[in-house]
Amino acid sequence: MRSLSLRGAARKIPLLVIMIFISLIALMPFWFMIMMGTYKTNALYTGLKLVPGNYTQGNLRTLRQIRIDRFYFNSIFVSLSCSVLTVAVCSMCGYALSKYRFKGRNAMITTVMLTMMVPTQLSLVGFVMEINKIGWLNTHIPLIIPPAASAFGVFWIRQYAKNSIPDSVVESARLDGCGEFRIFLLIAFPFMGPACFTLLMLSFLWSWNSFFIPMIILSSLRLYTIPLGIRQLATQFRTDLAAQVLGMTIATIPMLIMFAIFSKNLISGLASAAVKE
Repeated sequence: MRSLSLRGAARKIPLLVIMIFISLIALMPFWFMIMMGTYKTNALYTGLKLVPGNYTQGNLRTLRQIRIDRFYFNSIFVSLSCSVLTVAVCSMCGYALSKYRFKGRNAMITTVMLTMMVPTQLSLVGFVMEINKIGWLNTHIPLIIPPAASAFGVFWIRQYAKNSIPDSVVESARLDGCGEFRIFLLIAFPFMGPACFTLLMLSFLWSWNSFFIPMIILSSLRLYTIPLGIRQLATQFRTDLAAQVLGMTIATIPMLIMFAIFSKNLISGLASAAVKE
């Protein structure tokens, strides 16, 4: 028995070596990015940097001068608010489209799917004009409320709810006198937990990395998010590439921590939504 177990372990060694090799290749860009943030900008053009430099403090001083802490707080506030609101709106809408039967339901589902095919750039002019009319221009509100009505989020939750929430459970709750909102909150929402958690992470990631819309909406420096803040290091006279790389490294930390801790939940949520009973 012991020889069989040793033989089975020996067979796994080549696979383990291949997985380690692939992991190292995937981590190399992150390593280069971290190392590049420890050098002066001029030194970055002399070749790949595999070991740390001695200019980390200088790049940190540059980032402090542009108040990167303020941009960091803005990004956290916008991303958290947007992701939580997205889950709240999309979970209710997706649940309603999956479990309720009403006139125009199929037309609404078709409309949601069609809006997923429209590029953001096509509706940009109308979006900016509408935001300006409402008075939301140069505020964080357009970065939080409009993205919450995500067509992908509604479609995602609807597909998951349709396959994971038994109709018999909903009907039993109604027969027991449970209200519709209470059914959604106490019964349906726990069933949709993996899909909602996955949508929360994806929404946070999209909001955190968003650059195009904030660049058009925001004009005050104090409202800038991380991507816009790092862009301040590039001017027509000088580009501090090393400080930009260090800023991108700092901006990547929340994403790396989140995926390191919740990667299993993300994968299970993505896999569960793809399985149909």
